[in-house]
Amino acid sequence: MASPATARDIEDEAICSICLGYLTEPVTIACGHNFCRACLSQYCAEKGAGTPLTCPQCRAQFQKGEFRPNTQLSNIVQKLKQLGLKPGKGQKEDLCERHEERLKLFCEEDGETICLVCEKSRNHKSHTVVPMEEAAQEYKEKLQESLGPLRKELEEALVLTSKEKEKTTEWQSKVKNKREMIAGEFNKLHTLLREEEQLLLQSLEEEERETLQRLRENVTKLSQQSSSLQQLITELEEKCQQPVIELLKDVKTTLSRSENVKLQEPEAVSTDLKNVYKIPERCLDMREMLKRFAVDVTLDPDTANPNLVLSEDRKRVRRGDTCQDLPNNPQRFDRYPIVLGAEGFAGGRRYWEVEVGDKTGWILGVCRESVERKGESFLSPGNGYWTVWLRDGGYKACISPSTPLPLIVRPSRVGIFLDYEAGEVSFYNVTDRSHLFTFTGTFSGKLRPYFNPGLNTGGKNSAPLIICPVPAQAGGNLRP
Repeated sequence: MASPATARDIEDEAICSICLGYLTEPVTIACGHNFCRACLSQYCAEKGAGTPLTCPQCRAQFQKGEFRPNTQLSNIVQKLKQLGLKPGKGQKEDLCERHEERLKLFCEEDGETICLVCEKSRNHKSHTVVPMEEAAQEYKEKLQESLGPLRKELEEALVLTSKEKEKTTEWQSKVKNKREMIAGEFNKLHTLLREEEQLLLQSLEEEERETLQRLRENVTKLSQQSSSLQQLITELEEKCQQPVIELLKDVKTTLSRSENVKLQEPEAVSTDLKNVYKIPERCLDMREMLKRFAVDVTLDPDTANPNLVLSEDRKRVRRGDTCQDLPNNPQRFDRYPIVLGAEGFAGGRRYWEVEVGDKTGWILGVCRESVERKGESFLSPGNGYWTVWLRDGGYKACISPSTPLPLIVRPSRVGIFLDYEAGEVSFYNVTDRSHLFTFTGTFSGKLRPYFNPGLNTGGKNSAPLIICPVPAQAGGNLRP
């Protein structure tokens, strides 16, 4: 009996690649590959007239009818059949390595395929053994059952991966925006610090010049007195050396002059610096820097919505209980509870603060003087509004789409800084001295401070917006 290895080597040449069985009436085509006559004839018929024929195995072209019988190969196939070998690739894998018998059974305990001799052996005698095909079908069904949950898990994993990627992109965007905000704020701070440095040095130079002038005047006066005294001393010494007659001549006048001499003390000049140069504190506090640009903002009653009530000093505004009978002039807002500042800014830097207290809703910022005063309006830079708001417990910058402002400390006072030439409107939480948001763009025309105290919401938001007084040290370089 031929060895399995020899049978396997011969088997590859004896199998038809079309039907995967032993060749029946084998024929050879031009490329040298062999097929069953019936299989190749059916293959050619299925192709149809006019379609080029290619070898089913190597795809080389051949002509219909151009195949010849392979008698020698037919004899080899007959011998293989006589040996009892069944067709099929991987013949070696179907034989038991120990007994060289066909693998027909599956041992459940050991999880392996075995032959009939193995089943009777001591190793598998007490094990559960089933036909290999039956075990394969059973495990195939189990594998297919496992595919459903696995596909579901995969789907969930892909969804979670997508969400994490979105979070990554969103986080990177937040970091980028925060990085740009920090860089912008420090650039602004650096600019203000350089200007503050020049102001402090200029002030110090003026104080130095004034004090030096007074000290030098004192030195000049003392030098003049010293010279006069030296002259008088010399005169008295010479008088003492004169003869009697000359000495007594005008002696009383000379003595009188010497007795009346009194040193005039210099004017007291303090060498303590008058101004306090708190450089470290100024460097660490943006608000201290911005105070130099503080302006006295008042409200313009001609722009106030009829539902608003303004204080006599035009520093406070609140939502009234009734609509007032006011002239419907072109400047007045008629749809929303808005009032503008009386002052308009077409350049320079301006800073003001607004007390918001515990109000539950408000809108603050600046707007173009040319904004529409009648009917609906949408708050956005494109429409001429640069504002932030508090509504429903959330702080937002009014852009499209609106940007939430994450705050750690709720502001009771808000600072607004307008740098016209730089195209910036910045908002600050005065309560914890933190930056809230900065709009950037290009301004044209006059800008006006914007105030909206919000709805009363049943008296919960009835408190006024209050424009804070200008600090005493304000009024620096406003760059009008």
